[in-house]
Formats: sequence, structure tokens, C-alpha cells
Amino acid sequence: MSLDRLWAGWRSSYIDGIANEPPRVGPDGCLFCGLAAGDPTEMMVLGRNEHAFAVMNAYPYNSGHLMVAPLRHVQRLGDLAPDEAAGVMELMRHATLAVEAAYRPEGQNVGMNLGRAAGAGVPDHMHVHVLPRWGGDTNFMTAIAETRVLPESLDTSYRKLRDAWGTLT
Repeated sequence: MSLDRLWAGWRSSYIDGIANEPPRVGPDGCLFCGLAAGDPTEMMVLGRNEHAFAVMNAYPYNSGHLMVAPLRHVQRLGDLAPDEAAGVMELMRHATLAVEAAYRPEGQNVGMNLGRAAGAGVPDHMHVHVLPRWGGDTNFMTAIAETRVLPESLDTSYRKLRDAWGTLT
């Protein structure tokens, strides 16, 4: 029996680029505050409203993985004022529609990890993950090798979602 190999050499330039990028942080050291304050195209911001913004996840679980965060730096969902919570929800709704239009997934995950113990990578600025899902998208590479193979670059995902985002009302 021979050992099968899965080669994705084209991914190395993407991985090297991400690994060598300095973190995008705001004056207070917060990733999300830095993304919200930066150039929208450079930061891969998909959309924003008065209280929140949607941005690509630089370390996606699947192609099309994006996040929605409030503009105000808050740690807990309960810290949002009602109008801020409504702004986050509106962008979450818009994000799911853009994911559907761009990717035609079989399902979607929409969720939050609030606090480090809950798995938040950025525990001090609450945010919501939105990502497309397909049957079988978690395979042996993720389960055994702790590796994800993405079929497209982050730039391609951004363009697909940005184009879909602009067609929605």
C-alpha cells in the first residue's frame, strides 16, 4: 500500500504572507479596532453601518469565512446598547445573504466565542463568525492533521463576497 499525498504548494505564498504580516491593531492594541479604522479595501472590510462592520477572517475555517464586529470596543454581548446590537444583527443578516449568493453552501455557521475560555482568539472585542458549510468539509486533514486546505486565496474570497455584498439590499 502506498501513502497518498495531498500537495497544495500554491498555498505557501499565502501562508508566508500571513505569517509575516504584522498584526493589524488599533492604537489600543485591538485587532478589530485597527481593522475598522484602516483602509476598507486593504483591511478587507465588506460592509459597515453606523454601529458595526463586516470583515474577512484572515485565518478562515472555510473559504468565505467572515466576521461581524461592533465599531465600539466591547468585550461582552451584554455591553452593546440596543441600537448597536441591532446594527450587528443587520450586518450578520446581510453577511449570511452574501455567503449564500457567493458560495451556495449547504448550510452556514453563525456564532460567537465570548471570552478566552470559550475559544475567542480576540477575547477583548466581541465579534460574530459567519461561514459557509458543506457536507464533508471537515475531513481527515482537519480531524487528524489539524490542517485546512482552502480551495481559493483570501483575496478571491474577498472579491466574491464583496461582489455579492454589493448586489444585496
